[in-house]
Amino acid sequence: VRKELKICEAHSEKSSVDEPHVAELKELPPHLEYAFLEGDDKLPVIIAKDLSIEEKTALITILKSHKRAIAWKLSEIKGINPEFCTHKILMEEDFEPAVQH
Repeated sequence: VRKELKICEAHSEKSSVDEPHVAELKELPPHLEYAFLEGDDKLPVIIAKDLSIEEKTALITILKSHKRAIAWKLSEIKGINPEFCTHKILMEEDFEPAVQH
């Protein structure tokens, strides 16, 4: 079965940089840690834990100055329709769900 690609209009949502949300952070391996580009809990990035204070400061300064270049959400990746990255289960039109025991 061959499907045609849809041409989608660009959405003008507010960027995560303009309206950052508090992310649900996961446990990291021992050699990594979170750093935040805004406040104490917004715009998280993962950096190496063994960096010196000067290296961490320099890295975070650079990342802060280029934070609009980072795609914080799937919808912010330019040129990629989120539908391509969304899991779908394709079923026949006449399919009826059933519970299997």
